Amino acid sequence: MITRTGEQLQVSGSVTISTANAVFKDGLKLLGRGGTNKNMVIDFNQLEKVDSSAVSLMLVWMREAQRSNVALRFANVPENLMSLTKLYGVAELLPLSTAE
Repeated sequence: MITRTGEQLQVSGSVTISTANAVFKDGLKLLGRGGTNKNMVIDFNQLEKVDSSAVSLMLVWMREAQRSNVALRFANVPENLMSLTKLYGVAELLPLSTAE
């Protein structure tokens, strides 16, 4: 599930192979409502479960944000998701910050 407050999208629940498509579409809709806003944060603070599809989702969101000239940052990335981004060699491609 994704909710938006101002310049922040809050992802909660699970981002797994069974939910990734719906989370992606919901995220795109909410990112698209930014109007003139060119800075967005996707916050994973309430994320409970992830698998490798979460990494793909982050990369696709980055691509879509770049197409729209939106600066996107991922905040409160849980350690298990951070580990997956490192495993797949994409951590340095994503603007990440770990969970606090």
